[in-house]
This record gives sequence, structure tokens and C-alpha cells, in this order.
Amino acid sequence: MSTSYLPATTDSIAQALEAKNPSDAISIYYRVLDDPSSSPEALRMKEQAITNLTELLRQENRGEDLRSLLTSLRPFFSLIPKAKTAKIVRGIIDSVAKIPGTSDLQISLCKEMVQWTRAEKRTFLRQRIEARLAALLMETKEYSEALTLLSGLVKEVRRLDDKLLLVDIDLLESKLHFSLRNLPKAKAALTAARTAANAIYVPPAQQGAIDLQSGILHAEEKDYKTGYSYFFEAFESFNALEDPKAIFSLKYMLLCKIMVNQADDVGGIISSKAGLQYVGPDLDAMKAVADAHSKRSLKLFETALQDYKAQLEEDPIVHRHLSSLYDTLLEQNLCRLIEPFSRVEIAHIAELIELPIEHVERKMSQMILDKKFAGTLDQGAGCLIIFEDPKTDAIYPATLETISNVGKVVDSLYVRSAKIMA
Repeated sequence: MSTSYLPATTDSIAQALEAKNPSDAISIYYRVLDDPSSSPEALRMKEQAITNLTELLRQENRGEDLRSLLTSLRPFFSLIPKAKTAKIVRGIIDSVAKIPGTSDLQISLCKEMVQWTRAEKRTFLRQRIEARLAALLMETKEYSEALTLLSGLVKEVRRLDDKLLLVDIDLLESKLHFSLRNLPKAKAALTAARTAANAIYVPPAQQGAIDLQSGILHAEEKDYKTGYSYFFEAFESFNALEDPKAIFSLKYMLLCKIMVNQADDVGGIISSKAGLQYVGPDLDAMKAVADAHSKRSLKLFETALQDYKAQLEEDPIVHRHLSSLYDTLLEQNLCRLIEPFSRVEIAHIAELIELPIEHVERKMSQMILDKKFAGTLDQGAGCLIIFEDPKTDAIYPATLETISNVGKVVDSLYVRSAKIMA
């Protein structure tokens, strides 16, 4: 910051806007903020300077400078209304979030602001920053810390009955429990979010997030048709807002179609008017998986997983469902191939299915243990020996039933004879 200040006027703001390079503009905005005047006009100009300065620092990827700015503005916050303070603080934190690779900086910044808001008794702002902090902790897989923070926050917000924030927190809690593989609690938190959302007007982006989470939970329970409906609703919300999350909703819609054996519909959805806007690696990946599924080809499936690793394997939701689909496809193909044989070389099966021998051998041993078919692996000879399914002789159950009926008759006769003798 420069030692000499500029008056907080429209002329100073115009001077910054006309600056030839960003560093000069940034320097001018800092000098405007140094103006000691606290008149209503000066405060309004400073707010404008903060907004412009924040945007410039974001464009220059100067995250640490944004953090320093937020700290240096604390005396200024005592001069303006709390609502405006909240808007500025959240705006600066949002700007830091748009700079890539700043997760740790965002977490430390949120923690600093939580301490400041506690000291200043700014409850409304603190609760929102804590919700943001919990979301950041979840992204960095600090699940226990995030859950502890949310547990206290939920109780506090419920007491205040702040429905809009409660929807955000319940939705975040649902995502957190889902990440921890606790489906019952994830569903309970989502139900709480929906209940709170029904009582107020929910912005389309937030409604889309609720629908997206609903679809994920239904898909996890193998209810892919209901999941598709929710993903479609989420896609429509995000698409109307031109939100980047629209591509994920569309991707999960295609996943649901594949999982219910309607892979032929994938091409139609991608070539639709809405789908064509999002053509790219994500949709190409789902198209490749759909083609492999339609042709029942494990080789094409594995090729798709290798070619689109970032889109398929690094997305935990898609990866989980495709792993299940791959296992089912592999089992179906293996059962079909070994059906004509009573003894067959593992190498021959691996050649037919076009997969490595070790992979096929491991899968067949797993299927034998799971009793998908009766057989044994002769690893010395490198063969699979298939047993015929033992047929149960119908005479044994019939004999047991007859003996049981005779026993009942004898018991009945004994009771009658006992009554006559008495």
C-alpha cells in the first residue's frame, strides 16, 4: 500500500478504471481505501473500490493479497452496516475460491474469519462462514472435523429457525454422510433439507443441488429410474442457470440409462438440443461405456476406462456404479463361455474373453467361492474343472414328509386312546 492516499471519490475510481495495467489500478484502489474520510459518499466509493479491487486480485491469482485485504478491512467493517460487511466478506472468500489450488488458503481464511466474527458477535455471518468451512473440509476429506463443526451448527441454526441456511447445512450433512458411506443418515439429512426447503422459496441452484443429491442416493440404492428423474430435474435447473454442474447431472443421467440396460438411449440424449451444448470428454466417456455395454464387450469396456480415466475412475459416483456393471458383465461372459465345457484351460477362456489370464483366474476363483457355478481350479494343469449341478432326488423329501405325517397320526391315536382309557 502507498503511504499517500487518494480521496474516495468517483474521480479516483475513474482514474483506477482508466489505468493502463492491473498493478497500477490495484495501487490506486489501495490508496482510495487509505482515505480516512468516513462520510456516506466516501464509504460508498470505498465499497465500490473494494469490489473492483477484489475482482482485479482474483484475475491476477493473488490469493494471499485477498487474505491480507480482508484482514486490513476490519476497521472499515465497523463503519458500515452488518449486511454490507457480510456481503463483502463472502465476496472476497468467493473470489479466493475461484483461484485454483487455494483450498488450504480458503480453510485458514475461513478459520480466521470465524474467530473474528465470534469476537465481534456477528452470529449471522459466522454461521455462513462455518458452513463454508465445513464444505471445504469435506472437499479435503477432513470428514471428522467437518462433521463435528456441522453437528454444532445444525443445532444452533435450528434454534434460530433460519430455513435457507438450514437447507444448505442439511444438504451438506447429507453429502458428508454419503462420503462416509452412511446411507441411512445421508437420507435422513436430505429429507430434513427437503422439509426445510418446502417451507420457503429456494433458489433454482439450491433446488438443483437437492435434486442432484437425491438422484445420487437413489442410484446408490439401485433405484436407477427414480435417480434418472432427479438427475433430469437437476440438469434442467443447472442448464437454465448455465451452471457447470449441469454436465455432472447429464453424465449421471446417462449412467442411469446404462445401468438399466437402456444404453441405446445414450446416443439420443447426447445428440439432443440440450446434450449438444455439453459435448466433450465427459459425454464421450459415457458414450464409449454405452457402446461397450451394448456390444457386451469387456475389451471395449476396459479401453473406455483407460482412455477416459479422469472422467470415469476419478469420479467416485461413476466409478462405483461402473465397477458393479463391469463385474456383472464379466460374470455373465464367463458363465456363457464355460457353459459348454466340463474341463477347459484357463488360457483358452482368457483368449476368448480377451483379458489377462491372472485377471480371469482371480475372477473365476471368486465366482466359485460365491457359488455362481460349481467347479474347481487345477492350477497345476492350468485348467478349470466344472462339476455338474447335483440334482436332488425327489424321493428323499417325499419320504421325510411321509414319516412326518405318520408321526402326526400316531400322536393323534395316542391322545385318543389316552382319553378312552381315562
